[in-house]
Amino acid sequence: MTTLTEADALEGLRDALGLLKDREQVAERLLVSSAKHSFDPDKELDWDAPFEEGKWFWPPELVSLYDTPMWKRMSEEQRILLSRHEAAALASLGIWFEIILMQLLVRHIYDKAATSAHVRYALTEIEDECRHSKMFARLISHGGTPWYPVSRAHQNLGRLFKTISTTPGSFTATLLGEEVLDWMQRLTFPDERVQPLIRGVTRIHVVEEARHVRYAREELRRQMVTAPKWSQEFTRVTSGEFARVFSVAFVNPDVYTNVGLDKREAMAQVKASAHRREVMQTGAKRLTDFLDDIGVLRGVGRRLWRSSGLLA
Repeated sequence: MTTLTEADALEGLRDALGLLKDREQVAERLLVSSAKHSFDPDKELDWDAPFEEGKWFWPPELVSLYDTPMWKRMSEEQRILLSRHEAAALASLGIWFEIILMQLLVRHIYDKAATSAHVRYALTEIEDECRHSKMFARLISHGGTPWYPVSRAHQNLGRLFKTISTTPGSFTATLLGEEVLDWMQRLTFPDERVQPLIRGVTRIHVVEEARHVRYAREELRRQMVTAPKWSQEFTRVTSGEFARVFSVAFVNPDVYTNVGLDKREAMAQVKASAHRREVMQTGAKRLTDFLDDIGVLRGVGRRLWRSSGLLA
């Protein structure tokens, strides 16, 4: 009697992007890449070097208030201080998100063969995310800024999401959390206007997150072909709602108070900013194009994505 393998069962299956790739082959390649290109931030980065006078903590064009009336009234020193606090807020958001991601990955592999390359890579990614979270936490402490937790409502929504999320929903949320920030970080690490430590942190994150994005994309493609119809539709709705949460949580409004700005006025100007809207949509475009291709951006889910401001 011949045993039907997963590869046999999926042979010939395709989506709008072509044939689905073999899960084990993808994982094996990612494991090889992880062995060659993984970093220990505690050893790779110079944590003892002082910050350089006059350098930014985030590219100014990516700071939330950039090109608003309030921005034009701010001094250069206050703008740089805002970039420092927004970098800390993004690091705080990153930790929140990566803790959710680690729990989702553990759920994903719970009933899969521990000897498979797919599971071994998931465990490798969890190792990466642990290092990233510790790196972000050290960066916040080193920068002398507060820890910026997400709101209590978003904390509870995150707890609910990781409890009820389906596998495709989990990987859609993974990509949302990784790809927008990844786009910003790819602009940050080569930017000589930015503090060397920030550039080093973003370089490490970009290199290692590239593997995580590949893993999540390939698994989401597979899930959107093989998951039950109800699960696919549930993914569309939950991903749209998560996009709405993510877009609001992306900048913590307390940063404005902590640099001496009026919080309500700042939030109103960010919401009205055409530049900020373009930044967020451009940062999400590679992801939204991909999600559109594989059938995630449909129906109610698409309307939710539009209302998040991440989809034009």
